[in-house]
Amino acid sequence: MIMKLIVEGGNMKPGPAVAQKLGPAGINMGKLIQDVNDATKDFGGIKVPVNVDVNTKTKTYKIEVSSPSVAEMLKKEFALEKGSGQPHKIKMANAAIEQLIKIAKMKESGMLSKDFKSSLKSIVGSCVSLGILVENKDPKAVEKEIDKGVYDSLIKELKTEFSEDKKSKLAAHFEIVKKAQEDLLKKEEEEKKAKEEAAAAAVITAPGAAAPATADKKAAAPVAAAAKKEEKPAAKK
Repeated sequence: MIMKLIVEGGNMKPGPAVAQKLGPAGINMGKLIQDVNDATKDFGGIKVPVNVDVNTKTKTYKIEVSSPSVAEMLKKEFALEKGSGQPHKIKMANAAIEQLIKIAKMKESGMLSKDFKSSLKSIVGSCVSLGILVENKDPKAVEKEIDKGVYDSLIKELKTEFSEDKKSKLAAHFEIVKKAQEDLLKKEEEEKKAKEEAAAAAVITAPGAAAPATADKKAAAPVAAAAKKEEKPAAKK
């Protein structure tokens, strides 16, 4: 019996779904959870696919840990809870190429790319949907730069570290980007509110629009008075 799990690296916790399947098989759940956590501890904070191959006769099991998805690794690297819902408008982080080389090294064995440069381009491409800039630029522009050899020396060295000065410059550029995004969202919200107010005003002033209830009563009063005058008194017997 093979159980496919997605667990947080080094932090699997007991759950009813696993207990219901493995409990009847006589598997020691406490030991299994500890073994899975030991096997995934290098991926702390990342969602990791794990297969548990259980032999119900011998009550033993084998644990196979798959590499986390690129998206999960990118979110971990840049401390993101989720990607951008509007990646072409809202950016979530600004990556150094060295950070992506590090992820490409970790993922290379499980990727189908023909060479490391292709693997790196795949990682850069994943930054598009998450809304992550690379070297202050759109990831698609960086993919073209990789093809042109702009980062060949770093790729050859498999360089994964970069200076504090570069880190500061990337952070400073991203602060400018975030401020521009905040201003844009604020402007869009104000424009949306103005349109809603204008639409509401147009409904009130449109020909044929229902008048307020107080106005209806005032308009009806003279008509009622005139009708009363026209009424003939009842004949006396």
